Amino acid sequence: MSIDIRQNQVSAAHVMVVGCGALGNEVLKNLVLMGVTHIVVVDFDIVEMGNLTRCVLFRKSDAERKRLKVEVVAERVHDMNPNMDVKTICGDIAYDVGLGLIRQMDVVIGCVDSRWARFCINRLCMRAGIPWVDGGIDGLEGTVRVFAPGKNCYACNLGPEGLKDLARRMPCSGIIRRQEQAGSAPTTSIIASIIGAIEVQEGLKMIITGVRSQETGVRRQETGVWRQGDKEMTSLCGKMMYYDGEHMTVRIAGYQAYDDECPEHELWTPVRQSAVSDTTPVGEALRKWKEESGKWKEESGKRKEDGRRIMLRLTNDCFVDYVSRRDNDERVTMMVPGRSVADRVAGEKSLDGLPLSALYQHEYHHIDTGFPYPSLTLAQLGIPQHDIVQVTADGEDYYIEVKSEK
Repeated sequence: MSIDIRQNQVSAAHVMVVGCGALGNEVLKNLVLMGVTHIVVVDFDIVEMGNLTRCVLFRKSDAERKRLKVEVVAERVHDMNPNMDVKTICGDIAYDVGLGLIRQMDVVIGCVDSRWARFCINRLCMRAGIPWVDGGIDGLEGTVRVFAPGKNCYACNLGPEGLKDLARRMPCSGIIRRQEQAGSAPTTSIIASIIGAIEVQEGLKMIITGVRSQETGVRRQETGVWRQGDKEMTSLCGKMMYYDGEHMTVRIAGYQAYDDECPEHELWTPVRQSAVSDTTPVGEALRKWKEESGKWKEESGKRKEDGRRIMLRLTNDCFVDYVSRRDNDERVTMMVPGRSVADRVAGEKSLDGLPLSALYQHEYHHIDTGFPYPSLTLAQLGIPQHDIVQVTADGEDYYIEVKSEK
């Protein structure tokens, strides 16, 4: 394979970068310089003054105006290359990024600062059959790991104690403030540039060695090895690179676990196309999926049954129609995904600032024809654009891509 062909692969590749802090800035800068022109950036935060000493793409005026990080990085990488195709998602990787969009990527690069965010990236990538690169920094230390379907799973590597710690989240700004209060050195631009560069290097290897199946659309790594002239280069898949800037040491350790029973790396395939969009009312969506599932069943040679039961599984969140105080039966209407309940409760005067533990939350995890709110759209249930939903008809699961009207 010639250098020119590889450059064509790189410029045609689609890369998602999750997190636009210090690491994300370096990763985006390097992707642009290496010739990647199709990028999706995901982050829900705004630029703060504390970001300016560590993030090459942010300016003081961005922090003063409290601009969204995704908005700023998209503008700056476009300044570097006006031909860039940059899409932005101001949201949470756990809920706001559709699986259908992940399937379009050649690699996902994680620049996040919590186990929960990594867990969510891993779940999406494993379901979509897409490799991803993880980077982490703290002070003068940093790590890089690579995870690929069928080879290495982040959730399998966590172990029982790690899984318990998933709910703990602290953004970079919180870590920085904590370290500064303790009188220790926060994350530096130097460690971010080192780890970010290695993340991009590993991502490019995934792009070059990956082969997308014509049948399923899933990317797989053929060998994990690629060549440049007479040089052989290997991937960090199944390994962890640990860099210690204080003592100038680098270690490569084994970091590979893949339990066949782990539900987090279940591959969602085949993916069916449907006329349903994120703006479709749920009642109408269920009717259409019922019709389509009958056709899919006949196409597979199975007998089509009358009176089929159809059910949408809300696999990443729930839908909450009301909450009530535990000491009485008074209901307060919510009508939001579970992730938004805390914000709604905080704005309800009747709840007097009660903690969520003092409330009963009425949830829906499965939506069928008995759902009392059929006029709500899929978006109102919390399903993002370009998502893939799990629908069960007659006990058989189907993975259906939701169209986007935008």
